[in-house]
Amino acid sequence: MFNFQKIIINDNQRGLLFKNGIFTKVLTAGKHYIWGDSRVELLALEKPLASAVAPLKTLLKNKTLAQEVTSVQVMDQQLALHFEDGNFVEVLPHGQYAFWKNNTNHTFQMVDISTPYIQEDIPTYILDRLGQKYVVRFAVTEFEKGRLYFNQKFVQLLETGVHYFWQTPTCITIDILDTRLTQKQITGQEILTQDKVSLRLNYVCNYRITDYDKILTSIDDYKEQLHVAAQLIIREYVGNHKLDELLARKEEISQYITNQLHSKAQELYLEIVDGGIKDIILPGDIRDIMNTVLLAEKRAQANVITRREEVASTRSLLNTAKLMDENKTLYRLKELEYLEHICSNVENLNLNGNGALLSQLAELLHGKATS
Repeated sequence: MFNFQKIIINDNQRGLLFKNGIFTKVLTAGKHYIWGDSRVELLALEKPLASAVAPLKTLLKNKTLAQEVTSVQVMDQQLALHFEDGNFVEVLPHGQYAFWKNNTNHTFQMVDISTPYIQEDIPTYILDRLGQKYVVRFAVTEFEKGRLYFNQKFVQLLETGVHYFWQTPTCITIDILDTRLTQKQITGQEILTQDKVSLRLNYVCNYRITDYDKILTSIDDYKEQLHVAAQLIIREYVGNHKLDELLARKEEISQYITNQLHSKAQELYLEIVDGGIKDIILPGDIRDIMNTVLLAEKRAQANVITRREEVASTRSLLNTAKLMDENKTLYRLKELEYLEHICSNVENLNLNGNGALLSQLAELLHGKATS
């Protein structure tokens, strides 16, 4: 009695025939009968060739099966980009793979991942689809520069843009540096002037980085270094001048500090663009004394102006009196002018006396009343 089994294989399938656990051949679509200890493993054509019974290398030794698949061997420190009919499908790590042709053109692009650098011929859209498992992504904006490190060792500067690197055992890190003009506030500590007055001088400057590599590899905290350098320059200048000189030479102080910082900034790989004194802060008692002195000066100036105006007014009156004394007509006109002012401001006017002016005034007033 024969012991057989009927197997039906669809168009989207292939069958692997095993006899006593040994792969013998591949079965195409259709009806098949198997006998005895034979068995068939059905595989879907849309999936990679993989058997639960035999390794892939064993299967590919069959010439008939090898002609129906496209295989690829991915070595260590390699990745294979898998394309179907020119469209990217997936990335394959190290190992051996086989894909059923099934009217599909399978192609592969081999990439080297022995270093983190990615080949320029790999499109960005593929890198974005690979994800963090395979690709490290860094973005540098238009006002920044990136300092790239491999295993904590500086490699290069990254310009504006999006940068991709292979995810390898190499530790990849990046520092972002701002390339824009940066402002630094130098807040002064208590400093004694040459005449032993305690004050604080605040300075502000604008700077930019000139060497993005050495500023971090050769300088420990360049911002603090700049702050200390400015404070020392300020302390030296203030200690050699008196308070009145400092208050009178604010622009000169700014220029001196900025010039001194220029040379120091070069050692810090910085460029000082400009700078200036923001304010000079005095102790409360010194401010009170200075306010008192200022008030006295302003009062003295006001008194001088008042005296000057009084002298000018007296001189003007004297000149007017001389003219009226020399010219009777002018004297008469001046009397009439004052008379007009008097009459326009009062309704009743009583005059007593025997002077000529009084009699004339009475006659004028009488004439005005009758008219």
